[in-house]
Amino acid sequence: MASRLKDKYQNEIMKALVEKFEYKNIMQVPKLEKVVINMGIGDARENPKGLEKAVEELTIIAGQKPLVTKAKKSVANFKLREGMSIGAKVTLRGDMMYHFVDKLVNISLPRVRDFAGVNPNSFDGRGNYALGVKEQLIFPEIEYDKIDKIRGMDIIFVTTAKSDEESRELLRLMGMPFRK
Repeated sequence: MASRLKDKYQNEIMKALVEKFEYKNIMQVPKLEKVVINMGIGDARENPKGLEKAVEELTIIAGQKPLVTKAKKSVANFKLREGMSIGAKVTLRGDMMYHFVDKLVNISLPRVRDFAGVNPNSFDGRGNYALGVKEQLIFPEIEYDKIDKIRGMDIIFVTTAKSDEESRELLRLMGMPFRK
């Protein structure tokens, strides 16, 4: 199942990027490499069922089973020990990635209350973009009655772009609604 966004990238978006940045070689054109969705579960220590529920919700959202992340070191102030489960993450590539980005941009983000666009300054200096979502309810697959707690997540778009400007243009052409 090839995504509309993937086809659009291969046809229109590549041509627009070559025109704007005047690439000499088609391999210089930046592309989306992967999308990482990370959900930190702060109360996983007291509520192990909450972690299971978060993993289940992330599986539904991404269409792929997430990896449970563990604490790398102990932090006494957070009552956290090394090796404790503290979150879940999933890395999407290929068709799954394009399908997720298409769904995020066209269905989920417009469902955010008082949505004015995403922050255009959340680039890391190397062409990668980070987006924070406050609640999982913006995704149409999540049913309001079946959630136990509202959880946020971070969505990171990793590109092959060399600069933030190239990456911003790539994501804008893919439909990312940046704030003016």
